[in-house]
Amino acid sequence: MTEVNSFQDLLQFIFAGLTSGAIYSLIGLGFCVVHNTMGIVNFVQVDFVTLGGMLLFSCLFSLGLPMAAALFSAIAGVAAIAILVERIGVRPSRSDNPLVLIFLTIGISIILRGIIKIVWGKNRMAVPSLSGDEPIIILGAAITPQALWILLLTSLAIAGLVLLFRKTAIGLAMRGVAANQEAAAIVGLNTGRIKAASFGLAGALGGLAGVLITPITTLNYDVGVLLGLKGFAGAILGGFGSFPGAILGGISLGLLESLTAGYLSSAYKDVVAFAVLLLVLFIRPKGLLG
Repeated sequence: MTEVNSFQDLLQFIFAGLTSGAIYSLIGLGFCVVHNTMGIVNFVQVDFVTLGGMLLFSCLFSLGLPMAAALFSAIAGVAAIAILVERIGVRPSRSDNPLVLIFLTIGISIILRGIIKIVWGKNRMAVPSLSGDEPIIILGAAITPQALWILLLTSLAIAGLVLLFRKTAIGLAMRGVAANQEAAAIVGLNTGRIKAASFGLAGALGGLAGVLITPITTLNYDVGVLLGLKGFAGAILGGFGSFPGAILGGISLGLLESLTAGYLSSAYKDVVAFAVLLLVLFIRPKGLLG
């Protein structure tokens, strides 16, 4: 009986870790998209997660949209805001120094968080799950329908990214700019539009993470900060700039967090991400996949 319970507990922790890891992977992929195209770390990514949840809340309760329409509208809204951030906040900078642009994104993040606080306030809010709250029992362990939605939609988003970068003109253009921006401009690619598209794609990924995680956590103006930093840590763990690395790093980080909370203490859950980040930077700065 004890062995059965131990297996069920382990499976429960794995389900929880995969759920969190999927969210970290989406956020990490958003960081990698902008980094590969522009060579910077876009710290506004953490606020794209918050905006996803906030826009979902407004679409559901202010506009009265059904869940499916609200979800797609929220993701599209965050993508549009991300493009505006690039066009209005980042592109006018007269410096091409990556360090300057990174600090610029930090400043934009602070401003955007203030706007979110003014528009939606500081009170905590909640939104319903995509399809009910009755848990599903798998081999004795319970998993919520929302967790299954997270795993499913994250898998579809990853598959969509693969198709985008391998089969579409804009995806191939983004790869070209990432490989050599000057050469891409010489052969006629509009690098400005491609950079804006990379921000929009990163915003969509962050918005998707926000709308998926919001039903299982409370929503407030800075909810994306900790989630975003963990996604950043996951991307570094896998190898910053590597899409497979962001996925592997995010999943690994989620599992580490869940197993630490389950077998040691939940008090150490949030410490794990940053402890792993430091270890990776000390031992293997290029990450698991380089």
